[in-house]
Amino acid sequence: MLVRASSFTVDLGENGYLIGFTDDYDYPAEMPFGWRCGPASEANAVVLTTTDTGPLQLTVQIHDAEPPPETSGGWESAEELSLHADLPAVCVATLDQGDIPDAWPPDEEPLGIQPSPESGDWVRMRLYCHADDPTPGIGDHGERHLVQFWPAPQTPPVHPDITEEHRQARAEYAADRALTVDDYTVTYTQYDA
Repeated sequence: MLVRASSFTVDLGENGYLIGFTDDYDYPAEMPFGWRCGPASEANAVVLTTTDTGPLQLTVQIHDAEPPPETSGGWESAEELSLHADLPAVCVATLDQGDIPDAWPPDEEPLGIQPSPESGDWVRMRLYCHADDPTPGIGDHGERHLVQFWPAPQTPPVHPDITEEHRQARAEYAADRALTVDDYTVTYTQYDA
């Protein structure tokens, strides 16, 4: 049964958003190219969007048990994964270039979840996505996401198969993340006129 829900617009950065049960954000070690979502840590997921930068309508629902599948709304196939509830409330942050700002609106009350004794501290997340314009790009693509959470023991994720191109993109992202950051410090001499 639906316990609580919240809907709001998220202004996206260039790399999607993080959602889950931690506010200890970092860029994920692996991007889930070929999927819409994947684990960023044990407690949150990274969600890839069609919209590079622009608005996204996000609806987050808290259920007390697994909800039935959504059959209306023109959704893509749902994806699921398990998250560890480090914090009792849902956190959302956008992945901007070099920054990860909190995206939960200050005027929206946080949504909390109470894992059940049977699930331990685990919660199941189901993601539905839709974009009016499915071509990636900047601006309003009529993109909306529905994220459902409910207490459930940790189980394997549900995702579509990926292509060799997606595997290559994942490997390139991981290689880029492994590079050390060069120091580009520049020293300037100031002369008084």
